[in-house]
Amino acid sequence: MTADPEEGPHMRQLLGAYVLDALPAPEALTVSRHLQTCDRCAADYVAVAEAAALLPLLSEEDLLE
Repeated sequence: MTADPEEGPHMRQLLGAYVLDALPAPEALTVSRHLQTCDRCAADYVAVAEAAALLPLLSEEDLLE
């Protein structure tokens, strides 16, 4: 994985769609490959995936608050 978090392009803006399996296959492959080499984006991916896993626990009332 890269030691310098500022090195190269990052995929943070695509992580939500990636976690929800909402990216086209070529774009998902690009994100997947990037996550294998970028510590910062991999850590962000874990955070987004954990947050997405909690979404089913919300009720409609929770969303209106």
